[in-house]
Amino acid sequence: MKLSILILLVLYCFIHFFAVNACTTAIITGKATPDGRPILWKHRDSSDFQNKLMFFKDGRYEYIGLVNTKDKTGEEVWAGCNSSGFAIMNAASYNLNINDTTKAKDREGIVMKMALKTCETVVDFEKMLNDMPKPLGVNANFGVIDAKGGAAYFETGNFHFTKFDANNPTVAPFGYLIRTNYSFTGPIDDGYGYIRYSMAENLFNQAQAMNTLSAEFILQEASRCLKHSLTGIDLEEQASDCHENQTKFIPFEDFIPRYSSTATFLVQGVKPNESPTFCTIWTILGFPLCSVAFPTWIEGGENLSPLLIEGQNQVAPLCDFALKLKAQCFPIKRGSGSKYLNITALVNQEKTGMLQKLAPVEAEILDKTAEKLPIWHQTGMRRSEIQTFYRELENLVRKQYLELFGLK
Repeated sequence: MKLSILILLVLYCFIHFFAVNACTTAIITGKATPDGRPILWKHRDSSDFQNKLMFFKDGRYEYIGLVNTKDKTGEEVWAGCNSSGFAIMNAASYNLNINDTTKAKDREGIVMKMALKTCETVVDFEKMLNDMPKPLGVNANFGVIDAKGGAAYFETGNFHFTKFDANNPTVAPFGYLIRTNYSFTGPIDDGYGYIRYSMAENLFNQAQAMNTLSAEFILQEASRCLKHSLTGIDLEEQASDCHENQTKFIPFEDFIPRYSSTATFLVQGVKPNESPTFCTIWTILGFPLCSVAFPTWIEGGENLSPLLIEGQNQVAPLCDFALKLKAQCFPIKRGSGSKYLNITALVNQEKTGMLQKLAPVEAEILDKTAEKLPIWHQTGMRRSEIQTFYRELENLVRKQYLELFGLK
């Protein structure tokens, strides 16, 4: 009897771990985007809800990385971009390393940090994987892009990896690749994220056909998509007739945004003839449905916006704002409460939901950035101007979170 209970507890923890480490990701070549610039996207799910950005100068290249807030020195990086225009992220894979008894594991963040410190191109990363001692201690789909037009996934286990080149029309006929939490080289039907993959694929197929597969589309539509590919449910549609004072709980499983969603990290790269200084890093810290996208550039230097870095209370303010609002979306704390979303907190008939209030704030950030970038392409990027722009956007975000939600 005791053994049966132990087995059930282990099984629960096993499933729970997978449930909260389940990212949705994509790499998109310039031929699939409206402006010809590649994109790297990670919609992160994790058991570490508090995230921050860090600026690093400890390698061949300077780089900005997404880091768990509790990781004070940035030993692991979960997505990032360096000064050469090389960017990397991962999605955990759960159908590689089958029957592998290797004890080394969970080194994905260490591998990505090493890549950001040393790699300039996709080819460099491939060489790094080949040269590293085995076992690697990883079980992941690594996605990378570079400033020379390279874009590829590496489905990587402890001893072997397989490269999927997004520039190869046989591999990626539409110029992009998507990965969730299974690898194409692993056993069919093992792993996780098939329903999320299908939703992302539907969104990307339609956007690419309409020539709207842009950074803005991914930030605003893909990372906040409330449609379910299997059931056909559209939560925004369901909530359109609900009043703000109603409480309407919806089962919230297998959407791209999930209870465990902790950040969105998107790098809009450059064309092969452009300087990598123009790579734009977009970060949505915290629960993406309650946060806004904020741009950063490595050329702006190590003084990132205080909204995005660990502050005096040991959290990044933007992440903390989002998590405080998230608590209202999932007010049931006991039992399986985290599986049930109060949809009217996000969307309602009166348009007072958090998602509805924050949409114009983010649209203003995107518009202001879209105005700046063409100017900088003409005049060059100056650190002082970037810092001034950070402060302008930070003031906007802080003002809106205070006025809209009383958060400061």
